[in-house]
Amino acid sequence: MGDRPQAVEALLASVAMQDVRPTRLVIIGNGTALPDFTAFPGLEDLDGGVTTIELPENLGCPGGRNEGLRRLAEIGDVDVVIELDDDGLLVEKDVFRRVRDHFAADDRLGIVGFRIADEHGETQRRHVPRLRAGDPMRGGPVTAFLGGGHAFSMKMLEQTGPWPAEFFFTHEETDLAWRALDAGWKVVYEPELLLQHPKTSPARHAVYYRMTARNRVWLARRNLPLPLVPAYLGTWTLLTLARTRDPKGLRAWAGGFAEGVRTPCGERRPMRWSTVWRMTRLGRPPVI
Repeated sequence: MGDRPQAVEALLASVAMQDVRPTRLVIIGNGTALPDFTAFPGLEDLDGGVTTIELPENLGCPGGRNEGLRRLAEIGDVDVVIELDDDGLLVEKDVFRRVRDHFAADDRLGIVGFRIADEHGETQRRHVPRLRAGDPMRGGPVTAFLGGGHAFSMKMLEQTGPWPAEFFFTHEETDLAWRALDAGWKVVYEPELLLQHPKTSPARHAVYYRMTARNRVWLARRNLPLPLVPAYLGTWTLLTLARTRDPKGLRAWAGGFAEGVRTPCGERRPMRWSTVWRMTRLGRPPVI
């Protein structure tokens, strides 16, 4: 969004130091102009070069990323795409090599989620994509992933479709992960793939409570078999009431919930019951 120039330069420097170089690099200006990155040190000789896309308005996290994915699909020579938040940092030099090796070893691997940790090495509980989040170093198959750092199979995206752009912010990762699982792809959490990211609270965004509630309703309406919709939303309503102490936040949440009920949520493609069972066996049935 143009408000983190130093963080973006640090991220690009960490991309440039990788021992396996990317074929091409795409940088999205989400409603902002971009500087000339084509001669950025260490990235000036990429085979596919550096592509910048300046969007006239902020399309949100999923909408902006879709524009980059669309450009890569048009080019057509990309098998795996890695997406990184602009305030993230790759600490190790072997991240891209590990990603390449993971996808080369399993042709049904759809999504690899990175571990998110702050500059002190701490991973927040909300950044571990499991219900039992006590050990952030336990990797393996999961039902969700973190948006800050991850890698996709382009073949998977051809089958599942792109990010749900209408979500704008929050829960877009869960929507995509559920569609990937229902299409038979694997979602894996790999803690050795580290993205350093400042410790933050999602509630720092003014729209957090409203969009969290709205998108949670949309997520259920789009993806769940009808009997599970009230179970899922009921569980999250109780959890929200138990966790939220901010009356203003609760009012915004209630407004977002109502918005999610009454507004279009996009195409409804309920997952198969076999996918529900698969998610249950992975430790997170789609009711929580």
